[in-house]
Amino acid sequence: MKNQSILGVLLAAAFIFQAGAQPSDAPETGTRGRRGGAGRGNAEQTTNETKNASAAKDKDKEPKDELVITTNTVTIGGVEVNYKATAGTIVVKDEEGKALVSFFFIAYTSLDKTNVTERPLTFSFNGGPGSASLWLHLGALGPRRVYLKDDGGLPPPPFKLVNNEQSLLDQTDLVFLDPVSTGFTRTVPGEDPAKYHGVDQDLRSVGDFIRLYTTRYNRWLSPKFLIGESYGTTRASGLAGYLEDRYGLYLNGIGLVSAVLDFSTISFNNGNDLPYILFLPTYTATAWYHKKLAPDLQADQMKALNEAETFALGPYTSALMQGAKLSPAEHATIIKKLARLTGLSEDYIDRANMRVRAGQFFKEILRTEHLTVGRYDSRITGEDRDSVGESPEYDPSYTTALGPFAATFNDYVRRELKFESDLPYEVLTGKVQPWDYNTARNRYLDIAENLREAMTHNPYLKVFVANGHYDLATPYLATRYTFDHMGLPPDLRTNVSMGYYEAGHMMYLNTPSRIALKEDLAKFIQSSLPAK
Repeated sequence: MKNQSILGVLLAAAFIFQAGAQPSDAPETGTRGRRGGAGRGNAEQTTNETKNASAAKDKDKEPKDELVITTNTVTIGGVEVNYKATAGTIVVKDEEGKALVSFFFIAYTSLDKTNVTERPLTFSFNGGPGSASLWLHLGALGPRRVYLKDDGGLPPPPFKLVNNEQSLLDQTDLVFLDPVSTGFTRTVPGEDPAKYHGVDQDLRSVGDFIRLYTTRYNRWLSPKFLIGESYGTTRASGLAGYLEDRYGLYLNGIGLVSAVLDFSTISFNNGNDLPYILFLPTYTATAWYHKKLAPDLQADQMKALNEAETFALGPYTSALMQGAKLSPAEHATIIKKLARLTGLSEDYIDRANMRVRAGQFFKEILRTEHLTVGRYDSRITGEDRDSVGESPEYDPSYTTALGPFAATFNDYVRRELKFESDLPYEVLTGKVQPWDYNTARNRYLDIAENLREAMTHNPYLKVFVANGHYDLATPYLATRYTFDHMGLPPDLRTNVSMGYYEAGHMMYLNTPSRIALKEDLAKFIQSSLPAK
């Protein structure tokens, strides 16, 4: 989810290999070792005992699964749901039995609906790359959620969890997993974590965990779903193909929360005009929220967004494609229209050559108020040391969420789920950098083709995409553009549906949007199940 401004578990005593001298394989060869049979027998016996003790010690040091099971209830829509929570680690090994990764996960399984051939199973994760799964877990889907103000604002610490009335546990069992080096997930000692920090490497390791969990818990015949957020949507789209091709594991549906599949749509680089076009309606939404638009647009948000979309995909696109060939008159017309739709001054847009990057917009839109707007949620504002810079010092929409989520998760996993670890829970880590983009190293990563292939091979696979109007990390028009250019055959286009919410990247932090998202996800899951 979060890759601009920043943006499973090992129990230490049980998992970490101990350093120490290795026992000698040869008996003592001094004078006593050369005396008669008795001397040789004693030496051989001592050596064998040492070897056995060493082997037992080495076996004790091998990473092991560490699981804790608790039971609890959650009230969802006025109905009490009984569930089992499993928190801990599964050790993923290669086919020769060598331990590779200790994957941390938290699974919630219904105690009321136990027919696994009918009960859906959903694997969920966040993005980054480098983010743990706590955001979707404690923000939207799990039985407990972080308490925030209704608009997603920061409450005073200390923070707390509350019953999640919008949990998806009434619709599906849930597994929240942390990719390698995030959360409590770690490679075993001696295994280089960098081997797992890349597009394809990540798909393999997460996919291997999903296969192993599905096997261990006998869920091969369950309807299966993935829900990812931000880079987690990239991962989910790639996993659809990996799981099909590698294991024959077909999915019923994929939920994409604040999606990015084609990175050319969000990368502000010289020579790439696409993001300027696709970010424009979200600039308009932000300006509308902060009352920076003309009265006629300010009076009707949908009119403002529709006008922005039409202009972005029409005259604005044509103007940018012409480059220096654009006439002075056309140049002036475009600048005037951009000022109308963004709330920025004509002079500023002119000096930006009609191309205002997202980071510049964060700083400029409320510069006269000495405020910046958030990247993940542009409704949220912050204050920098001064108001003369080109980009903000920090993202206020991220810092608003970080403290409550980190504190409540670290308490919840120990106090309620009874899992103990002295390792730091890596909420959003830079340890996964540099991220290996593999074949996309010299071009923009585009995972949409992987999803198209997966949907073509499995025509029952459905996709739901959740978009926030105030998301300036993965704007909604960029997502719509990606799906409009996927090349899906006509009969599969109806397998894709989208929802729009009056919130940001993590739309579930806003109470009305969280309620609407739950309704949409529940309908999506039910529509993706086979008819009885």
